[in-house]
Amino acid sequence: MITPVLLCGGSGTRLWPLSRKSYPKQFAPIWGEDTLFQRSARRLSGPDFAAPLVITASDFRFIVAEQLQETGVEPGTILLEPEGRNTAPAILAAALLVSKTDPDGLMLVAPCDHAVSDTDAFRDAVRAGVPAAQAGQLVTFGITPDYPETGYGYLELAEDPDGSKPVALSRFIEKPDATRAAEMVAGGRHLWNGGIFLFRASDILAAYAESAPHLMDPVRAAVDDATPDLGFLRLAPEPWAKAEDISIDFAVMERSSNLSVVPLTHGWSDLGGWDAIWRESPQDGAGVATSGPATALDCENTLLRSESDQLELVGIGLKDIVAVAMPDAVLVAHASQAQSVKNAVAALKKKSAAQATQFPKDHRPWGWFECLALGGRFQVKRIHVHPGAALSLQSHNHRSEHWIVVQGTAKVTIDGKEDLVTENQSVYIPLGAVHRMENPGKVPMVLIEVQTGSYLGEDDITRYEDVYART
Repeated sequence: MITPVLLCGGSGTRLWPLSRKSYPKQFAPIWGEDTLFQRSARRLSGPDFAAPLVITASDFRFIVAEQLQETGVEPGTILLEPEGRNTAPAILAAALLVSKTDPDGLMLVAPCDHAVSDTDAFRDAVRAGVPAAQAGQLVTFGITPDYPETGYGYLELAEDPDGSKPVALSRFIEKPDATRAAEMVAGGRHLWNGGIFLFRASDILAAYAESAPHLMDPVRAAVDDATPDLGFLRLAPEPWAKAEDISIDFAVMERSSNLSVVPLTHGWSDLGGWDAIWRESPQDGAGVATSGPATALDCENTLLRSESDQLELVGIGLKDIVAVAMPDAVLVAHASQAQSVKNAVAALKKKSAAQATQFPKDHRPWGWFECLALGGRFQVKRIHVHPGAALSLQSHNHRSEHWIVVQGTAKVTIDGKEDLVTENQSVYIPLGAVHRMENPGKVPMVLIEVQTGSYLGEDDITRYEDVYART
């Protein structure tokens, strides 16, 4: 059995405004209803695979648990990083955990923000790499390039590829310029570096001990002192902070000699920019891809995507343009500048724009909310509470609230008194009152909240009880 190690802690700024720090691209439904994370979990499940080990940030823990529950995939461990330290410490922590129960257990490490269109071909490639991994090789997976991409690293093979047969790796090559990329694609011995790895826990631990010994003590201490928390496992923050922020390629792979590559011939994209989304999307005869309420007139090689049912996006006479509309932000860029979107995010952060990092919907363990209107002394929210979920018992120092239930039934507690509030009914929460909202039903509960007061920030909350153990 292979233990999948799903990496899902990245921020994905190159897909702004759909992907943001508070809700990155792996948790978004790029196509259809399933998110990239859910597709990854399904792809790495079945008779060949054990329950996945998921590594994510603490802020995303409930999103991970909820999305796995929706897919029917039961996780082995959801490991929480106190802070992002790149892939080398994360994969080392996973290897230490796997080695506790099976020192020679096989691990398949995969990012959760990639698209793989042919699941069967991917699983066949993994099976092809198993004998090499069991023989002590560190196996990586390289993608046969379709074009001279300058946004990827490359793998140089020691010999010509032969189907899915593992081939010795000669060296890693960092992101090239256009001329060098074209030469490598034409030569036939270079593959895109997909950042996917297969190895035994004992072999990767030996590689760390040889090539990155300075990571061993802090990461081992973070794992040994990890604490369980509501079904999650939290790495100890103090030793974790001492681990170097470095990728596994730089820390280990580029220093190792026992490396093999399994070619993936097609059906992969890291979705590293809106140009990649355009290439992977269904297009009409003019190369136009639309998503959501979007209309294209006389356009060519253009992506139009609207993420709001209330916002119709119309493009007229556009060529080589990416336009993405969210309820709170709109991106318009030439396709050749798709990789520069991260620079726009940096500029928005510099001017303290909330849109740089905050997603319009604020996801919580009990559901989500979004702001419908905001003024100097008032705010209107739509709040969605999952069946059986409950907000914390809390109070506010600076605001009062009016709740109007528009779907389902709310169980409301105000200063110790409980009431059921059904559709078309409302309730008033005075400033300072200790209150809680619960959904006792089997369908989602939706209400409109009107806040009034001198300060409306999310940090104006005093929690007394919380089933999710938030502080």
